[in-house]
Amino acid sequence: MERQAEISRETKETKIVLNLCLDGSGETEVNTGLPFFDHVLVGFARHGFFDLQLKIDGDLQVDAHHVLEDAGIVLGAAIAKSVGDKAGVRRFGAALIPMDDALAQVALDLSGRPFLCYELKGVERLQVGGLSVRLFREFFQGLANRGAVNLHITLLAGDEPHHAVEAVFKAFGRALDAAVRIEPRNQGVPSTKGILD
Repeated sequence: MERQAEISRETKETKIVLNLCLDGSGETEVNTGLPFFDHVLVGFARHGFFDLQLKIDGDLQVDAHHVLEDAGIVLGAAIAKSVGDKAGVRRFGAALIPMDDALAQVALDLSGRPFLCYELKGVERLQVGGLSVRLFREFFQGLANRGAVNLHITLLAGDEPHHAVEAVFKAFGRALDAAVRIEPRNQGVPSTKGILD
């Protein structure tokens, strides 16, 4: 049985419909209104082997902040719904991804306790695809909060913002894939407490 979730969210700032399948093959249909954001979300899904359909209508006439933040909230909600009580998953995941000059490291825990450590030193004040790199922190903060994920993102090397952000999203996809993967040796919730909350 495929683990998937469909989430819809509408506010005065954004209207979002998202469908996520954790047990997919990397098929995507993404339209956020922001071509570079679409590009990195496709990379996330392809390298995590997630099927992702995402449509966002947002107030881009204001700026991109609400689209990125709300996309993170909705994707976090879909991740949480897809893994359910987390029985049988590996829980932890990590990835180290190079992309030319950039080297991104992502480690995460489906702990049920949201936390974000986000360090993209050297590129956070730059722009890529018309977006401030700082806005991607808002995406990952919303995701960590709503998905109840402990998420550590570090850019270890790189000064080209396109490479840096793309490497981060690919690393996030690989790390999440590792964390949600079913561990046949674990029949219950992967916690000595018996619950991840």
